[in-house]
Amino acid sequence: MTEHEQEVLRQVQADVPRTAPDMKLFRNHCVQSCLEKLLFTWAMRHPASSYVQGMNDLAIPLFAVFLGDNCNAAATDNLGMNDVSDQALAEVEADTYWCLSAILVKIQDHYTPDQPGIQRMNFRLEELIERVDPELSSHFKEQGIEICLFTFKWMNCLLVRELPLHCLIRVWDTYLSEEERGFDAFHVNVCAACLKKFSTQLKTMNYDEIFFFVQNLPTSDWGDEQVEMLLSQAFVWQSSLEEILDREIIMKDPQLSRSSSFKLAIQRAVETTSTVNIAQKIACIATLKQATMETWNTSIRITDFLSH
Repeated sequence: MTEHEQEVLRQVQADVPRTAPDMKLFRNHCVQSCLEKLLFTWAMRHPASSYVQGMNDLAIPLFAVFLGDNCNAAATDNLGMNDVSDQALAEVEADTYWCLSAILVKIQDHYTPDQPGIQRMNFRLEELIERVDPELSSHFKEQGIEICLFTFKWMNCLLVRELPLHCLIRVWDTYLSEEERGFDAFHVNVCAACLKKFSTQLKTMNYDEIFFFVQNLPTSDWGDEQVEMLLSQAFVWQSSLEEILDREIIMKDPQLSRSSSFKLAIQRAVETTSTVNIAQKIACIATLKQATMETWNTSIRITDFLSH
């Protein structure tokens, strides 16, 4: 292995044990080994972004859903890994890799140098909050708070650390149904809806209180009702404000318009699509394995990287 490959592997191995610390499933050695292999493989196959901290979090809902499907159990169950065969675990690893790849390819500029995709999302969130909750926007400015200071994690990890797993799966289900912009522009709408939900409390807080609150959102007891409210509000803003916000972002920072993914997003018509079961949707995405005429086999497993 080259020095760069060794450094990437060290970073992956350092981050995987910190993945979902509150979930027993991800404390399992076999599961951690799967995450190490698929994350390292992604980094080697995509040198433009390589591995970036936070990608390990994005594998959580995918791995949980596929594992639950293989075991005929709910994705949020603390599954007994003794009941999972090596073959089933290998299939879960492979499907997680290909679905994670399909998502990351669409938002790869979130993880390239200077992270232009995340910058764009933060610009968009600031503009949206100014329009839908000007009082909260003004309060943030009075307290000297820039939204990007606390929303970086929301954009980088796509709310994996902010929502319970069953709620996160429901949200990602909608993102997948939104196709090109689900994990980008629509995600920003969901983040804005989250701030709007807690607006009353936030407007009574000072700088330190706001920062602590948004880093530890009280969502642990959330269920379908709270998530549906966020998604409904996000759909409303998408229908009414999406094209306006796109134009304003370009006017404020023309450099962002050079991103090919952003150009594609500008051209896309505003639409809403019905959601489907996340397991079905990500199973469809997994057909990229066939479309690219590539298969998941021992030649791309980390064990082979280490043996050469």
